Amino acid sequence: MKKGTMTKSNEDYLEAILVTQRKKGVCRSIDVALHLGVSKPSVTVAMTHLEQMGLVKRDLSQGKALTLTSEGMERAQNVLERHEFVAQVLCALGVPREVAEEDACKIEHDISQTSFDKMRDWYAQHQKQG
Repeated sequence: MKKGTMTKSNEDYLEAILVTQRKKGVCRSIDVALHLGVSKPSVTVAMTHLEQMGLVKRDLSQGKALTLTSEGMERAQNVLERHEFVAQVLCALGVPREVAEEDACKIEHDISQTSFDKMRDWYAQHQKQG
């Protein structure tokens, strides 16, 4: 990473780009704004920051499509994996899907890699037994 600190907001933007790319094949600033419920100018500021950090590129040949660099993709996949796993576990515990998704958005940023790995291993072990 070139400069800047990775924040929850940065992670949300990276995750939004990845999710949108998977759904639509291409991601533009307006897609990110709609996904996160933020203004397009806010996305522009965030994308400039993420570009400076070496995590995002704007592809002018694709109508300013947003693409993740390899480091950006790695970080986005990590955040998305955490989100999906936490939501899955919460739903398995009986938490309604909407609440599980909201809580997963909060937890995905704060859990350490060590705790996440242990939770995932524990869950996988208990899924085999159940």
